[in-house]
Amino acid sequence: MKLDHAQIMEIIPHRDPMLLVDTVEKMEPGVEITASFHVSPDREIFKGHFPSKPVLPGVYSVECMAQTADILLLSCPRYSGKIPLFLGINNVRFLKKIAPGDTIEIRARLVSERLEKAIATCSAEIYNRSELAASGDVTLAMR
Repeated sequence: MKLDHAQIMEIIPHRDPMLLVDTVEKMEPGVEITASFHVSPDREIFKGHFPSKPVLPGVYSVECMAQTADILLLSCPRYSGKIPLFLGINNVRFLKKIAPGDTIEIRARLVSERLEKAIATCSAEIYNRSELAASGDVTLAMR
């Protein structure tokens, strides 16, 4: 399954400037997903992080992983139309720089789910130029 920007906005509630997933390249709802995000050099954040050597803040990488997991989960009938609440991230690692102009690939897969509480954890990874740039385990509550 592939999704464009408009189709992604039908699934998750995020909007610009905080929508940090452009396309879904492939997905098996509730199982695994591969998405992409172009890091536009025009983003305001680069005026201050850092003016002479801009780099995407780690919190943006975490949000990219969370939103990719959101799409994966909200594509399932049991969570369709819910609001994904970020509960936390564990085992996060930042390994490679993500710079303005880069297009990153975000992968996520469901690793655990507590159906009775509508809470799920996804393992996520970000790749930049085919190299692992960041990873973490994202936990979300569907409300």
